[in-house]
Amino acid sequence: MPVVVGGIIPPADEQEMLSDGVARVYAKDFEIRAHHGLTSSAWWPGATGWPRARLVSRPAGAAASRVAEGAALGARLRERDRSAAAAALNVIEDRSVGGREASRALLQEVSPRALGGEASAHLIGVTGPPGAGKSSLLSALVAMWRGEGRTVAVLAVDPSSKRSGGSLLGDRARIDHDPNDDGVLIRSTAAGTRLGGLAAPTREAATALAPAFDVVVIETVGVGQSETDVAEVADSVAVVVQPGSGDTLQFLKAGIMEVPDVLVVTKADLGDTAVRAARDLAAALSALGSQGTPVLSVSSLAPPSGIDELTEALDAHRAAVDLQVARSRARRLTALADFTAEHGERGLRSLGGHRAARRLLDEEDGALGVADLVAVLERRRAGS
Repeated sequence: MPVVVGGIIPPADEQEMLSDGVARVYAKDFEIRAHHGLTSSAWWPGATGWPRARLVSRPAGAAASRVAEGAALGARLRERDRSAAAAALNVIEDRSVGGREASRALLQEVSPRALGGEASAHLIGVTGPPGAGKSSLLSALVAMWRGEGRTVAVLAVDPSSKRSGGSLLGDRARIDHDPNDDGVLIRSTAAGTRLGGLAAPTREAATALAPAFDVVVIETVGVGQSETDVAEVADSVAVVVQPGSGDTLQFLKAGIMEVPDVLVVTKADLGDTAVRAARDLAAALSALGSQGTPVLSVSSLAPPSGIDELTEALDAHRAAVDLQVARSRARRLTALADFTAEHGERGLRSLGGHRAARRLLDEEDGALGVADLVAVLERRRAGS
């Protein structure tokens, strides 16, 4: 889409805008040089009322090349080529216009329609309050899964830097693993500004990695009253708490007790304190009618304990899930959330409200990806 600006953009900024996917830049009378793939300047006939406006255009092939690159990376992931994972995540994290087009092409290649079904990976959400020991627990889990021959990707969601927008803490540095093991990928991702601590790139990254890895873990930043987005993405969710922290009361107040498929009490080496915490949490779950949710005590200290029971509980939960139904529902919820984040409540009202939008999405093919479902809502909005 062309962008028209009333003659205030210096040449240095033109290249940055073009790199971000802008197709046209209308600038003031600056010298336009044919550099970095820019074509020669040309007068824009419609700009006679402006001070010598010039047109800078980017060759159409440049944008097409980025889209082709994204599609090629998606095809490699679909074939379980894990060496494409890092480059694919770079594409997904590029939120420029061109980056989003490339990301869309990548995700099309790993959609259920392209795969012929749901991706085989077990998507696991690990969430809990800061300091509960999530990173230490993941270190033990990664070691266990690798010992079983499973490949593992971990997306560690960090708070976002207000200055750069990137991840702030680098949680991946706290997860022990062999950096030379190509069966493990650990990547920090930014939480962004979205409530729930799970930004769109993290959701898309999990989708992209699912065909290439056996286990994909999303470790989220803390837990709050609205921080339950991970439950909409993961097949199984483990909520991690530490004994003696008062988390039981906080979870009841926040509604987080409705989220876990497995509840994990860390620092089992504390003895009676950990036992009491597990008992209190089991009673809280029972009061909510979730008596079947396992409550497990684990210790990540050497030698780790309870880790094998945790992996078995996660596997048992996943085996009982109808993946096609659960993931189709998750994609629709994500599409609706993304549409609302982009257009707000006014956009939602243009579709007839939340329920009408849900009904519209429910009529679509369950194998459609999030981008396709968002496009359905966009078309309806444009025609309303």
